Amino acid sequence: MRTLDWEDGAIVAIDQCVLPHQESVLRLRTVEELIAAIQRLAIRGAPALGVAGAFGVALAARQRTQGGTFDEAAVRADAERLASARPTAVNLRWGVGQALAALSDGPDAVLAAARQVMAEDDRMNRQAAADAADLITKLCPDRPLRLLTHCNAGALATAGTRGTALGAVFELAERGRVEYVIVDETRPLLQGARLTSWELRRAGIPHRLAVDSAAASLMRRGLVDCVVVGADRITANGDVANKIGTYGLAVSAAHHGIPMIVVAPESTVDEDLAAGELIEVEERDADEVRRVLGMPVAPETAEAFNPAFDVTPAALITAVVTEARIMGPRTVAGGNAG
Repeated sequence: MRTLDWEDGAIVAIDQCVLPHQESVLRLRTVEELIAAIQRLAIRGAPALGVAGAFGVALAARQRTQGGTFDEAAVRADAERLASARPTAVNLRWGVGQALAALSDGPDAVLAAARQVMAEDDRMNRQAAADAADLITKLCPDRPLRLLTHCNAGALATAGTRGTALGAVFELAERGRVEYVIVDETRPLLQGARLTSWELRRAGIPHRLAVDSAAASLMRRGLVDCVVVGADRITANGDVANKIGTYGLAVSAAHHGIPMIVVAPESTVDEDLAAGELIEVEERDADEVRRVLGMPVAPETAEAFNPAFDVTPAALITAVVTEARIMGPRTVAGGNAG
């Protein structure tokens, strides 16, 4: 099934909080249920949030319809609450806006617009992934590659079947160009360990799990040919907000002359935001750091930093690849040919 879809008046979605140990499907019938699922990260990933936002407006339009008429003001209020559920990922507000554009034509038109957002999501991500695979092939040694990923930018982060950054990995694997994938575990919520490794196992792609802090050392040892990640917001100057830890990877990759490729749909590009320092970075509950999968690993009174994202300056990124264009690239000094 798709990560996210519409079925019989409800949003159906894989609950990403319980993967990989349990494959459970949510059935969300209200905007309140959808917002709760987004905030606890049962639905996550920038492209998927865009589709969820569009379907959420369709839910609101149905909820607010009585006797053949609907309360447009109430739908718009629901849409604003939904768009604000996670502030960093621009796709959520973008998807809401796409569906709201059809609101004057009624609930059926809103649902049709949301379905179109979902269809376009799959098309855009497949194109971006294929173009990113082409670029990586040009930049990297002519042999099966060692690719490093962070967080999850696969099908689970979209409403399609391939993903963005991980979609590029799948494309390269089909071309026989992947030796193995190094999967950052991605603390604090382990999206790499739980989600990316789950997707790679299902696809039969060789991979190795690594603690986040091992990445720089693996680069120094010549075990990484390319870093490939997704994005939650890309500003007009090419700065990229992505899962916390991405900035450190970019610094290390630049130091070691390793390409750093970002793959995302155009809907992730926020042309209205000039630079990365203007991005609102979501700060999440300290318990996500004090606990691992619900188990305490620190004193309950310990204070914690828990930014969900960081911002990587454009100068540290080799290229940003969308379905429409390639932004960059920076000059790569060398690369690991060994």
